[in-house]
Amino acid sequence: MTNPNRSEVIDQNFINWVKAGNLPELHTPVNFNSSGMTRSVFMDVFESQMISRHLDLAARRLRARNLTFYTIGSSGHEGNAVHGQVFRLTDMAFLHYRSGAFFIQRSKQLPGSTPVYDGLLSLSASAEDPISEGRHKVFGSLSLNVPPQTSTIASHLPKAVGAALSVGRAKDMGINGAIPHDGVVLCTFGDASSNHATAQAAFNAAGLCSFQGLPVPLVFICEDNGIGISVPSPNGWVEQSFSSRPGLRYMKCDGLNLVDSFVVAKQAEDFARRTRRPVFLHVRTVRLLGHAGSDVETTYRSLDQIQANERQDPLLHSARIAIEHGFATGNELVSIYESIRRRIDCVGEEAVLRPKLESAADVMRSILPPKGLRPAMPIPDEATRASKLGQRMRPGQKFHFAKLHNLGLADVMLQYPNALIFGEDVAKKGGVYNVTAGLLDLFGAKRIFNSHLDETSILGNAIGMAHNGFLPIPEIQFLAYVHNAEDQIRGEAATLSFFSSGKYQNPMVIRIAGLAYQKGFGGHFHNDNSFNVFRDIPGLVVAIPSNGLDAVKLFRHCMRLAHEDGRVVVFIEPIALYMTKDLHKDGDGSWQFEYPALGEEISLGDVTRFGVGKDLAIVTYGNGYYLSRQAEQILREEHGIQCRVIDLHWMLPLPGHGLLREIEGCESILVVDECRKTGSVSEQLVTLFVEELSPLPSIRVHAAEDSFIPLGATATVTLPSRDSIVEAGLSLVKKSRGTARKPAARSRK
Repeated sequence: MTNPNRSEVIDQNFINWVKAGNLPELHTPVNFNSSGMTRSVFMDVFESQMISRHLDLAARRLRARNLTFYTIGSSGHEGNAVHGQVFRLTDMAFLHYRSGAFFIQRSKQLPGSTPVYDGLLSLSASAEDPISEGRHKVFGSLSLNVPPQTSTIASHLPKAVGAALSVGRAKDMGINGAIPHDGVVLCTFGDASSNHATAQAAFNAAGLCSFQGLPVPLVFICEDNGIGISVPSPNGWVEQSFSSRPGLRYMKCDGLNLVDSFVVAKQAEDFARRTRRPVFLHVRTVRLLGHAGSDVETTYRSLDQIQANERQDPLLHSARIAIEHGFATGNELVSIYESIRRRIDCVGEEAVLRPKLESAADVMRSILPPKGLRPAMPIPDEATRASKLGQRMRPGQKFHFAKLHNLGLADVMLQYPNALIFGEDVAKKGGVYNVTAGLLDLFGAKRIFNSHLDETSILGNAIGMAHNGFLPIPEIQFLAYVHNAEDQIRGEAATLSFFSSGKYQNPMVIRIAGLAYQKGFGGHFHNDNSFNVFRDIPGLVVAIPSNGLDAVKLFRHCMRLAHEDGRVVVFIEPIALYMTKDLHKDGDGSWQFEYPALGEEISLGDVTRFGVGKDLAIVTYGNGYYLSRQAEQILREEHGIQCRVIDLHWMLPLPGHGLLREIEGCESILVVDECRKTGSVSEQLVTLFVEELSPLPSIRVHAAEDSFIPLGATATVTLPSRDSIVEAGLSLVKKSRGTARKPAARSRK
């Protein structure tokens, strides 16, 4: 039989077998009187199971008519309705895509909720779907404390850990976030997903933090149906893997038995709330109707195996308990079941007619959160600042990049009392490059703290903390390290506003030390000159300063974007410029600056221009701006070429309007890009010039070679240099003027 027919079989089986009393034996004994579960609660939860099942069945019927677009259902997992009953409405829940019954039961805690209608709007991709407005089928609701999750395997677990870690920190710091100070966080996922590296990172982080005595009030709910799409999970693997992990309390229950599930869920909830320690709740269940509507289960399971699973339908087990305890007769249960079908069919016919997203503008409207979500934070007055920061900012003194950035971080930590700085080695050591030195002494271990060595957890924890009212400033120690965890930015942080139609945000400023030109370093992990992983992520902001003065002003605005507008910002700091003091010659001190006045910022879209010459515009950023400033002096003094050098600051979104304004009237444009030429920002810049400039100036790209960075003396030979920029500029101007001009011989610097 084909898979869609199994939905009809399961539907009829429930009706026929419940009427006939032909019900499966319970695997776990039921002692209802000692369970703490009342008759009314049991029947209410059983009703949610039935509603969830009928939504799955309706999705397939409507899909056959091309009226719905999603058929990954919750059938077989309906026992999770118990968790929607046991846990409080205020306990934040990160839900797996098979959590339909949970969501329905939790909705009953909030009067006026309409989970059936909302679910059908979501299935039909209606623009009136209250969470995603038709962008994706997700379980999510601001009022139910359920941030929406996409289908990425286990990627929501690290942020659940972060949210749990934030609860105790919020209490200690007097911050009232989305989770009460006695709240618990829970997340649901499948047995196959528990093997994913992202999930393992979350389990390890939760256990490690608990082992160290940190409060982690979190319940991991593993819904174990024994198979991942078509691959069976080894019998006993989940229990063996998690029953003795340090820092993690293991509990298990029969997910087909509502009473057993209720009892163990109460135990898990009590343990997590009382001890503030994490629980791994292992729920054994079954999967019905295959992985999704397109999954032909008979290609990898025999009909006998499929039918054996169908015999273990949790709705049949709930019916047995209800009948044996006298809560309802078989005919009464079937009557309830059929009344739910009629209700869902009626509502479904209305929901599928509701408006859909139609234009690109409609779809993209929620990529960016609404502006002005929160009012600007006042700049601390001088008395407060002086008492906290003391003599750290002496007027008139000039500093290099790392010191200025350190001072700037101290200021924003003072301005934003909910800001946290964390990452590897950032606390007592002050980071690999001393950028966070002294901040621990100023703001304490609740706000400046070390993370264990795992970028997935660092970024995931930041997302979860942002869910609970914090403004995280996580640090990734080197740019290439982010590749271990990029999905936390791409698949989680940057998608939240999009899939929640702007209702949820996870504001943060991610500090990343990176780019090339470090002396003595090689390889692709410490001397990496590519940030392209970020450039195609919708809604992300990417900033790169070239000096300490601009770093302070840029970072202030990045914090404003995160706090006021809910933006996710990546702030890439050029390592090679951290300690740079001189520009043209040793001892000139030209790359040191005074600390900027409070309130000075470089706003999103603004660029900086040095010089007014129109012979040549050099467009660049980061290390390229530093080298181009050196080249500009040589071009001007030795070759009579009048240049202007433009620092982009913002890599995403590209500051097109500001850039076009600053290059207006220039004869030639040289793009100096320290990243590898293929796929670099230079390609986008040239496209901008070709599309927007008329007449078109002469244009040339001078970028790094498509190579990794070697070690030792050759570490910079694949990169733009001062002298190669001079040569490229001379060649371009010569081409533009149609005259020959021999470049001066000069050693590569």
